Amino acid sequence: MLKRTVVLIAVVMAMATLLPASSTLASSMSRVNHLTFNTAVRLPGTLLTPGTYTFEAGPQGNSLDIVRVTTRDGRRVLYTGFTSLVSRPARGPMVSFGEAPANAPQPIDVWYEDGAKMGHRFRY
Repeated sequence: MLKRTVVLIAVVMAMATLLPASSTLASSMSRVNHLTFNTAVRLPGTLLTPGTYTFEAGPQGNSLDIVRVTTRDGRRVLYTGFTSLVSRPARGPMVSFGEAPANAPQPIDVWYEDGAKMGHRFRY
């Protein structure tokens, strides 16, 4: 009985040590950039009016090919979806746009995280 109690305490202590480490790893996996647009732009299924938005890859420890876009303050989720990882050109802006009809908002084709070698191509 005593041996069983000691083993149970050891298991609980090990779990208590590992859980904070795994949540820290998950939160460090997320990558965030704040982007400002002076005209309306599109993402799959949503329109972003002029303003500043938070783009996050791997939200809440998810896979880095999942991107979430929220208002700057993070209170409203405007888009969550899968993206395809693509190589970043040697130089260029953080966002590349697709084609759109005249007077229509341009779709965001790829978001390149600040300092990253890969980008996130949105799936339309």
